[in-house]
Amino acid sequence: MHVLARFFLFGYLTLLTFCSAAPLPKNEVRVAAASDLTFALEKIAKRFEQLTGNRAKVSFGSSGNLYAQIRDGAPFDVFFSADLEYARRLQEEQLALAGSLYVYARGRLAVWTRAESGLDVESLGIKALQSSSMRKIAIANPRHAPYGRAAIETLRHYGVYENVLPRLIYGESISQAAQFAQSGAADAGIIALSLAVSPEMKASGIHWEVPEEAHTPLNQAVVLLRHDKRATAPAARRFFEWVSGEYSRSVLRSSGFVVDGLTNEVQK
Repeated sequence: MHVLARFFLFGYLTLLTFCSAAPLPKNEVRVAAASDLTFALEKIAKRFEQLTGNRAKVSFGSSGNLYAQIRDGAPFDVFFSADLEYARRLQEEQLALAGSLYVYARGRLAVWTRAESGLDVESLGIKALQSSSMRKIAIANPRHAPYGRAAIETLRHYGVYENVLPRLIYGESISQAAQFAQSGAADAGIIALSLAVSPEMKASGIHWEVPEEAHTPLNQAVVLLRHDKRATAPAARRFFEWVSGEYSRSVLRSSGFVVDGLTNEVQK
């Protein structure tokens, strides 16, 4: 099973466990995270556990679906959204601690295809998607995944949306869209750059980085949640603060995220 498929399945099963399990130890942090963070946050959480002895238990999914689950009472402590708006809504609805919203990164898009496709997507860019060999193109579902909305904006920006539309297939999250492309269920994918540069996808495919001006900025935010006052626990606060530290920023940066100068830019 491909690694992205394993993460997608793990996140789903973990969420079911969260919804039915007994209260967790105070030093265990329950994290809901947009699936573009699958590889970066795994590394960040592992280092956090090594240094603090606290466990970060992460469930990945689309930002919109995770937002809906949190509103329905899913007992998470921290929420990493790929869309600033979902995090902002949780604060307005008093489901996140006031003043806790922090813009941790700005995401990037990439067009990815398997190396065996024979298409030089690095040179062709978005035009590669118009090739007759591109019968299915995977994107995240734009109804609840910010990367899906950005993919649609990108196709419109380059004037290829009408041509590509009949060939689009939709993943429930950006990691599922990437898994479709990686497994061969789709011939290409418009996916998060953070997934395209992950070790397995980089080894098996080639990608083209979508210029940021092609879509609305993918400003991503994190908030502390307040479902049962667990967010005030030291472990949750320490993990929340850990993400703004230099180690976490360096991991995000190397994973294709923009991490510098974002907070002031968004708050203006």
